[in-house]
This record gives sequence, C-alpha cells and structure tokens, in this order.
Amino acid sequence: MSIVTVAGVEVDTRHWIGGERVAGTGTFEDVSPLDGQVIADVSRGGQTEVDAAVAAARAAFATWSRTTPEERADVLGRVADGVEARIEDLAQVETRDNGSLLRSHRRGVMPRVAMNIRFFAEHLRSLAHPDFDTRGHRNHVTWDPAGVTAIVTPWNAPLMLATWRIGPALAAGNTVVAKPPEWAPLTASLFADIAHEAGLPAGVFNVVQGLGVEAGAPLVAHPDVRRVCFTGSVPTSVKIGEAAARNTTPVSFELGGKSPLLVFDDADLDLAVDLAVEQFDNSGQVCLAAVRMLVQDGVYDEFRTRFLERAAQVRQGDSRDESVDIGPLVSKAHFDRVDGFVKRAVADGAQVILGGGPHDELNAATGGFYYRPTVFEGVDRTQEITCQEVFGPVLTLQRFTSEEEGVTMANDTDYGLAATIVTGSQERAERVSGLVRAGTVWVNCFFVRDLSAPFGGSGRSGIGREGGTWSFDFYCDVKNTVFAPRGWN
Repeated sequence: MSIVTVAGVEVDTRHWIGGERVAGTGTFEDVSPLDGQVIADVSRGGQTEVDAAVAAARAAFATWSRTTPEERADVLGRVADGVEARIEDLAQVETRDNGSLLRSHRRGVMPRVAMNIRFFAEHLRSLAHPDFDTRGHRNHVTWDPAGVTAIVTPWNAPLMLATWRIGPALAAGNTVVAKPPEWAPLTASLFADIAHEAGLPAGVFNVVQGLGVEAGAPLVAHPDVRRVCFTGSVPTSVKIGEAAARNTTPVSFELGGKSPLLVFDDADLDLAVDLAVEQFDNSGQVCLAAVRMLVQDGVYDEFRTRFLERAAQVRQGDSRDESVDIGPLVSKAHFDRVDGFVKRAVADGAQVILGGGPHDELNAATGGFYYRPTVFEGVDRTQEITCQEVFGPVLTLQRFTSEEEGVTMANDTDYGLAATIVTGSQERAERVSGLVRAGTVWVNCFFVRDLSAPFGGSGRSGIGREGGTWSFDFYCDVKNTVFAPRGWN
C-alpha cells in the first residue's frame, strides 16, 4: 500500500516528483528502532526517478527563479505555517521512524523546522549589499538563483537538517530535489504534502526516496544539478565530491566530528558535569557532540566522580515516554557498528568506567536497538576510539596538565566541527577559543545556534559555511554589475 498509518498519522510512501505522487518499481523496508518492527514499505528510487525529479525541478526553475523575493517569502511563510500546524504529526512520525525523543521533537526539533523555512524567507527580504564606487563607476551586487539543488540528508534529525538547506535554497529561487535517509524517510514525505498545500508550485520541491548508491549517487552526479548539499560521513562525501567535480558543481558538506569538551581547573563543575551529560543526547547520534572529555588535573578526580554519578542516572527507554532521557540507536546496522567500536576499544586496552555494551534487558523486552551510555578512560591519541567518529553514546575521558597541553589535545584530531570550553575566566575563554580549531566554539554552553550565524566545519568536518547571508552566498550565483556613468539615453 502506498499510504501507511504511522503513530496515527497517514504517510504516503511514494516519491514526490513534479507535484505528483510517483510509485517506484520496488520498495525498501523502513524499520522502527523502538521495537525493530517494519513500519512502512517505501518506494525505492533510482536513475529513472532521479532523472524525472531533476527534469521537473529544472522546468519549475524557469518560473520560480523569476518570482520576486517578496512572493517567495510569502509562499514559504505559508509552508512554515503548515509545519507549525502539524508539529504533533511530524513529531510522532519521526520519533517512530528514527527513535529520537518525542518531547524533543515537540518542543525543539519540529518548531525549528518551521523556523528554518521562515527565517531564510524573511532574511531574503533584506538581503542587500551597498553599491560602491570604482573610479566613478557604480558596482551593484546581486544574488541570482543558481538552479536545481540536490539535498542529501542524514537520519539523526532528518527533517530539521533537510530544511536547514531547503529553506535558503528555495528562498534564493532555486528548486530542490531532496533525497531523505533510507533509515528515516517519512517526514520528508509529510513535508512535501505540507509544501504542496501551502501553494509551493509543482516541481519546485521534489522527493526521491531510496538507497544511497541507487538514488543518492545519480542525483549528486546529475549534470543538471547546480548545487549539492550533503550531511553525513567523510567517506561518502569523498564519493559525492568526486561526482560533483565532474560537473564543476559547488558542494556544501557538513561532515563528522570528534569534538572536545575542555574543562579547566577554574570551571564551574556543576555546569561542566551538566554539559558532559548532555553529550549523550539522542544516544550520541549528534555530529556536534563533545565526545572527547579533556579535564585539567586539578579538577579531574572530582569531575570524574560527579560525572559518573550523573551519567549512571540517565534513563534509557522508549522515546515516547516523557521521563526517558535517551532512546535507541537508529538501526541494527548502526547498533552493530557502535558495538564494534566498543569491543575494539576494550581489546585495545581502553578501560570501561561506565556502560560498555548493549542494553540487553531492554532490547530483549522491546526488540529495539538500545545501547548503554558508555565512557572510556585510559585512552590515548593513537587509539581508534579517540580518533574515529563513533556516532553513539560513547565518550572518552582524558586528563591534561597545562592550558597549552589542553589546547594541543583538543586540536589533535582530523576533524574540526565544534568545541566546548568550560572555564571561569573570560580572559582564558577568549584566548583558548581563538586557539582551538573548530567551526563553532561554545564557551560555558552547548548547542546554541542562531540561524544568522555561520555554521560549518574545519578540517575533515566539512566544506563551506551556511547560515544567514553565508547560505545565500552558496545557493546563489553572486553577481557584480558595473555601471558606467555615460551612454544613458
């Protein structure tokens, strides 16, 4: 059946192409991590569906790109209204689909979806650069729509992270072909319905579902795609970058992280422990998570004791339960991947001081993919567990002596997405934040993001910056027109 009921909400499992529902020649199973049950058989796209979606987007671009910023902002404002009207539906479906907390979807994630759309629509209204003079000639800067945009999104916050790109792409006058994650595709389909009901013209937004190698690969390699956006792993980004390069298509990548949490001797330890426990959010399936806890000698023992006490109290269970703190991992395949990291770390000599394996009792009772919050001590920079992104509820704890050593350890990674610093000294905060290599640095806080601020990673954590005007710099062809003060009729 093409329409299924998930958590009481009807979801169409077909592709959305050119303003119509299109069934694929095959399907793939969508399994809920809460209980391991198949919740939908989803249309499985490939080259044929990608070609159709890109053609529809290209045809729609001719009209959509010529609408005024005010007209686009009005339509996108209605899309945001539609999201807000269906926050509960979106929250219920995505919780069932990817296992994230229902309360988080209701209170933060889905409201942010609406905000992503509304913010960039409104930002477009005021997007401008003052004209400037060159020897009596007037320079005028504009942001011209670039064309069809391919957006490939991950499963840990699929709709929110998709609309972080969909919002500015559509506001800029581009058209979009979205490829949602096969492990959590359903809210993208609901968003297509919402956008259609809000009056977004046919072909402006399209959804092709399927596996990465079958649907994602031909999409990012398509010669008529003019922008490629991807959030995910470094190895996949390499393949996407190679495919896009053959068409000289600009890319925006937000990739992995192995971010540090630097706790200095002068830190507020209550705050430091709160921030450390927060890194287990979404079962550690957060690219920005500060998974390497680096703590200065003077407070190391006290921090360790207090942190382990608090972490042991983290409640794991069904994500629909308001009292639960973290839910399952997204799939059996990812569960096995995380478990592999933990087992290899133990074999490599790392000491487990919390957790260290699956939540067997909960898994037996539910059929889900739950993994205990885990902390390792006695690790060094050479071990896989401190170097590679696990993307699960797995943290490492290390000590440092001097500020210089702490900064060196924080930067001792190929990644550079984010860093968190906890200190009681403003002078130290400003000094250390300037030395740490990361696209975002939080001082005495975590996960505070303003849509007008630049966001992206350093090192292997990504390419480019998005947010505010930085987004329009990517999704547009920025043009400078030079007017000569002569020859006018």
